[in-house]
Amino acid sequence: MPFVKLQKNSAYFSRFQVKARRRREGKTDYYARKRLVAQAKNKYNSPKYRLVVRFTNKQVIVQIVYAKLQGDFVFCAASSSELPRYGVKHGLTNWTSAYATGLLCARRALKKLGLDEKYEGITEPDGEMTITEALEGDDEPRPFKVFLDVGLKRTTTGNRIFGALKGASDGGLYVPHNEKRFPGYDIESKELDAETLQKYIVGGHIAEYMESLEEEDDERFKKQFSTYLADGVGSEDIEEVFTAAYAAIREDPEFKPTEKDTAKWTAESKKYKSPKLTYEQRQARVEEKIAAYKAGQASDDEE
Repeated sequence: MPFVKLQKNSAYFSRFQVKARRRREGKTDYYARKRLVAQAKNKYNSPKYRLVVRFTNKQVIVQIVYAKLQGDFVFCAASSSELPRYGVKHGLTNWTSAYATGLLCARRALKKLGLDEKYEGITEPDGEMTITEALEGDDEPRPFKVFLDVGLKRTTTGNRIFGALKGASDGGLYVPHNEKRFPGYDIESKELDAETLQKYIVGGHIAEYMESLEEEDDERFKKQFSTYLADGVGSEDIEEVFTAAYAAIREDPEFKPTEKDTAKWTAESKKYKSPKLTYEQRQARVEEKIAAYKAGQASDDEE
């Protein structure tokens, strides 16, 4: 059969449909989003909540989001940039900080719903696999259910995303999951090592790395952990810092905006802002430019 060239005529282009903008930009996995957003019809108008976990270079962002026809709406949010208020001032993007941010978001959401006393979660995490269960009794409220939204991240075993998931689950939210992606899961024996997971929850893996780096390369250790050392935080203090932070988060998960010195930034911005000129000032500037131009022309003629 001879080669037939495909002719893209007007009929072809009239049927062509452009992909969604965020699909073209490579920002949204619509195959996953459809399944995370679509709610059963017999649920009527109850939204399907997602636990959205995102990482930047400087912080972890955990949000509880639901979708409407108008777009996504954020029900509750927490960021690891809030953790310094609870005593965690360093390593705001590591696995343990992700756990703390997930815990903060969970406690904040349950307090907003008035369920924080009924669903306390795991107050003393021990690394065991636990999922929030409904309370006994017909009059008791069911747990707040959310589904993990990882975005475009690869769901590898030990990923920081699952640190936020574990924190939200221990905080009292019902997040359907299993232990296969937590640190310490052995793919051959198909079992979770609770000690390894517990070590990650309290920052033990950070302390181990600090100790090993200090022994192998003291110069690099002082450079990499300079901010820790400046605040007097050593490898033996890591567990205490995070344990105290978890207790403080449970005690007061309310959002408190940081105080900003607006006068300072206003003065700084005005320094580079051109003042608005009046009509007379603009006319005077025009006259100055004309005079300068004529003076330049006159000097050229003399030469």
